[in-house]
Amino acid sequence: MSRPAMSQRASSGTVPPASLGRMALAPVLRILRRLSVPHVPASPSAVLSPLVVAVTAAARRLDLSRDPRRTLARVAAHRFTPGNTAPLLLMLCAWAYALWVMRVPAWPLKLALPLAWAAAAAVPVSGQFVWPATPVLSWLILFFSARFIPATARPAIHVALLPALESVLYGANISDLQTRFTHPLLDVLAWLPYGLLHFTVPFVIAAVLWVFGPKGSVQYWGRAFGFMNLFGVMTQIVLPCAAPWYEIIHGLTPADYSMPGSPGGLLRIDRVFHSTAYTNAFGSAPLVFGAFPSLHSGCAVIEALFLSHFFPGGKPLYWAYVGLLWWSTMYLSHHYLIDLTGGACLSTLVFYLVMPDEFKDVDQINWAAAAAAATPLTGGASVAAARVEAYELANGHAVDLDEEIRRLEEMGEGEGGDADENGAGDEEARTGGERAGRPKRSVSWGETKVLGE
Repeated sequence: MSRPAMSQRASSGTVPPASLGRMALAPVLRILRRLSVPHVPASPSAVLSPLVVAVTAAARRLDLSRDPRRTLARVAAHRFTPGNTAPLLLMLCAWAYALWVMRVPAWPLKLALPLAWAAAAAVPVSGQFVWPATPVLSWLILFFSARFIPATARPAIHVALLPALESVLYGANISDLQTRFTHPLLDVLAWLPYGLLHFTVPFVIAAVLWVFGPKGSVQYWGRAFGFMNLFGVMTQIVLPCAAPWYEIIHGLTPADYSMPGSPGGLLRIDRVFHSTAYTNAFGSAPLVFGAFPSLHSGCAVIEALFLSHFFPGGKPLYWAYVGLLWWSTMYLSHHYLIDLTGGACLSTLVFYLVMPDEFKDVDQINWAAAAAAATPLTGGASVAAARVEAYELANGHAVDLDEEIRRLEEMGEGEGGDADENGAGDEEARTGGERAGRPKRSVSWGETKVLGE
């Protein structure tokens, strides 16, 4: 660069975006190295370069077609089975019921919602986002339509059920113990996961899976996250339960659906920020008596399950966030411990229930296969290899491609040889031969590990 150009750039005072990224990462990496954190990159470029390449590769995989005939052709070629049709019927019922009870907007304006969804889903460039997000949209429309359900059609509200269960199962009202001591610093600490991270982390995980995850992982995330919340809202509608803030304000007196909601401990956050945001939001909540199961807990647990499954290097951090959110929900008097346990059980059930077969065995999620199967439509082999490198950086270990290929070849040869040699033998000999020919491996399903098969 010539001296006049450099002087002009210096006088303008502008800094390139790449330099800003390096300036922001450099002190963070320096602190991590001083703390002796393992696998810290040597320079900011070691972090930014794979990230830029991975984002570019993910962008190249997008379908930019605007021809609805491609979507119609894929739907016509789709093979419908009871297993993949049941979720569609469930979402259809949720949409139909929500539109039926919804009074704002009125007919026929409310039909604009399904029509807008159909138009967006029919175009490939938008449908690739709308289809995976359909379970999430089904949950949202049912949640916001719950305010219009007539009180005469709703079941009785359970006020004493949750505190009684908590005392029986845990020996005390654990959530009440968390509210005995409050402090403005604790209020802010509880607000961060409950009122801020709860709404932002799902988008971050979707972006991480889109860029660094294996093919189909972000679609799996949309299904699991959406159906978990959808099942949770359905449970809250048919089993309405009062939160701890109701017991603090009204005791165990019977509740009715005309009562407004309360921000609980978030009222102190409104005072800190000199606002009424949470007071207004919870006062007009669609589901005032939706304490069980806790969807804050369900979201945090399913987020930790996904990150632990695909990026196991940060498990302590993921589950520490779950613990912090659990404490914050009880500290802010929004949930009992039994609510948090119910949300965790629901998210775990949905996580494994909707998991595709190719993700059930972590050892068989061959991240390096993307490099061998790369095509011009996915950005080429160099881009796929960069995604493998980015995954290695995120997990702190390297993927040995030669070792992976050799291991798969040995497994294939062992299975094939056993089949030929013992094909005519008895069942016991054939089974023993297969076990001798196949090396034992560590299989992981979420948090459970076993050896062999």
